Amino acid sequence: MELPPLAALLGSLLLCCAGLTKGLKITSTDQPMIEKAQGEKVTLLCTFTVSQDDLGPLDVEWVLIPIDNQKKEQTIIMYSVDRIYNNYYEAMNGRLQFTNPDPRSGDGSIDILNLKSTDTGTYQCRVKKAPAVESQKIQLTVLVKPARTKCYIEGLQETGRDLTLKCVSQEGSPLLSYNWRKLTGTEELPATSLLNKDTGELSLKNASEEYSGTYSCVAANRVGTDDCFVVLNVTPPINTAGTIAGAVIGTLLGLFLLAFLVFCCCKKRKEKKYEKEVHHDIREDVPPPKSRTSTARSYIGSNRSSLGSMSPSNMEGYAKTPYNQVPSEDFERPSAQNPNFPPSKVAAPNLSRMGAVPVMIPAQSKDGSIV
Repeated sequence: MELPPLAALLGSLLLCCAGLTKGLKITSTDQPMIEKAQGEKVTLLCTFTVSQDDLGPLDVEWVLIPIDNQKKEQTIIMYSVDRIYNNYYEAMNGRLQFTNPDPRSGDGSIDILNLKSTDTGTYQCRVKKAPAVESQKIQLTVLVKPARTKCYIEGLQETGRDLTLKCVSQEGSPLLSYNWRKLTGTEELPATSLLNKDTGELSLKNASEEYSGTYSCVAANRVGTDDCFVVLNVTPPINTAGTIAGAVIGTLLGLFLLAFLVFCCCKKRKEKKYEKEVHHDIREDVPPPKSRTSTARSYIGSNRSSLGSMSPSNMEGYAKTPYNQVPSEDFERPSAQNPNFPPSKVAAPNLSRMGAVPVMIPAQSKDGSIV
């Protein structure tokens, strides 16, 4: 029985394609999922074989399939026409390379250096040698080791109190687990302790001095561990009443001392101000004292001027006035310091016209005495 011409043609094409694709084959072990730690290196395998029937040029292409289906596939590295192109994906520049620099040897595997958490995703290796095409997918998960783990105590470290030892890692991929252990003393956790491995909390009920010691917390996930330490020192309760009383007394003493110092400073300041005012106190309403010389001269001049206006009736009283009452301090200086005064040229009044008796007018000699 003969087949129709169209059916015979389709059968020939299928046999031809089956024979051609049979030559190209990916031989690397299937790696559906790989987990690596951040900072490590990973090798994604993609080895293959070709036959003499595969006559087209060899192309090896690696693409990153994003988790979000709305994003497009991203080519990260390619070998084509005897040349390597590795500048497609900026996030992996300098960290991505072919394991074998010549993929024509049948090894199209790649190495990713210094892994980052953002490198997590699905990678696909596509090998093309016309007319055949083969591909293989690998799921890569980059995990972060626990890091910067901190331990601390929550609660008062006194006997009879409830305490909580807490442990938390600032970095680390889930799932993280925590484990506490005691490093000193009995090296066993207290009987009343309760551990939560998911949150890292170790609860201690009704703490006693026996609980004191050094405790260690270890944080772990599938790719690494990290630990921290804390020292617990449980002591008897402090006498809070005595502490408060001492604080109050100390505060009052401090205030008293401060007030005393302020008082002393104010008093000293007032004394200095008073001394300064007394030292510089000058009465503006009192004229400065006259010199002795000017006093004596004014006295003599006033007596001489009064003689010219005297009448005979008052001459008698004036004649009886003693001249030795004129201030003489100014005339007691040494002769070298006393200026020589010429004899007085004051003329005596004409008493004859006035009908009075002439009277002697005192005059000043060269030595300063009155004659």
